[in-house]
Amino acid sequence: MKRKQLIFLSLIALVSVSCSKQVNPSFDAFVVASDYVRLNSSVDVADAIQKMIDENPNRTLYFPDGVYYLSHPVMTPADPTKSVHLVMGNYATFKAIGEWGDGGALVHLGGKDPYNSIRINGSNYGIEGGIFDGSGVADGISIDSGRETKVMKASIKNTRIGLHIMRGANNGSSDCDIVDVNIVGNDQSNSIGVLIEGHDNTLTNMRIASVNVGVMIMTGGNSLKNIHPLYIFADSQDYESSCGFVVARDMNNWLDYCYSDQFCTGFKLGKGVGANLTDCFAWWYNGNVSSQNAVVCDGPFSAVMYGMHVGFSKECPVKNILVAEKGGSGTIRNTILPRPADLSPADVSGHYTVR
Repeated sequence: MKRKQLIFLSLIALVSVSCSKQVNPSFDAFVVASDYVRLNSSVDVADAIQKMIDENPNRTLYFPDGVYYLSHPVMTPADPTKSVHLVMGNYATFKAIGEWGDGGALVHLGGKDPYNSIRINGSNYGIEGGIFDGSGVADGISIDSGRETKVMKASIKNTRIGLHIMRGANNGSSDCDIVDVNIVGNDQSNSIGVLIEGHDNTLTNMRIASVNVGVMIMTGGNSLKNIHPLYIFADSQDYESSCGFVVARDMNNWLDYCYSDQFCTGFKLGKGVGANLTDCFAWWYNGNVSSQNAVVCDGPFSAVMYGMHVGFSKECPVKNILVAEKGGSGTIRNTILPRPADLSPADVSGHYTVR
């Protein structure tokens, strides 16, 4: 064979090796969970996953597709020098088994080694992808401490509380970013999709179903955009107490294009709450219920409501756009009312109810 042909073939072989290494990496940059645990074997791997977390600070832990059975929670450190980031395959599932003790979440982000710093490498950690199945006994994901934690592209199922954001390290500010997370609760009257107890969080693009309360906000500085809770009429739920969004206290929360679907109350505001509701929806298709209430206040109406869309079902006997005490200082503009065909003459005077 001629010299030029040999050189050409050698170059092809070299390029092939290089390309195959790029297309099929060895995962040297990741710690792969299948090196530590057995998948799909019904064996409890909670301790093995915790060991992997503790032994690999500042690493990305990758969980290939498969089922990882947990009998108790796993916890990641909030300390930036020890923190890890969990990346899950699209069909990698953390699934609760056993009685699960006193409940609690499958994963506690920042559940150990609390810390308050964004200046140290490793301060931004969280979960990306995966399925978190509480099996009706465990909650989904909780963010216990730290700052600027992320949860992205995750699916949470069969839980009492899907996502729980606790008070963060920055004087209660958790500064979390939650993006593209879907939650399916346990169809019980105590089920909550998202419970927010830390300040200054951003939640975007979420679908929530099979819960009694879609989102419960106990703090301020939170921004919600395109969040869609859907009430499922199950015998184990309690329609009268169901609510798409509860803003319990604090003045500063922003809800933009948030859509309450078939809950008894779309938006419930605590006394003195001055939330900003922009282009939000309260909608019903099932009229075989006692009442349909777009916005209910514990006291006078103090919020800003712009472009609220309300759609009642015609068969429901009680329909209210706003229920509040006298003396409110809030603002209502450009409310889009139900179609006249969906209302009887007796309904019209009841749209704005003053207690």
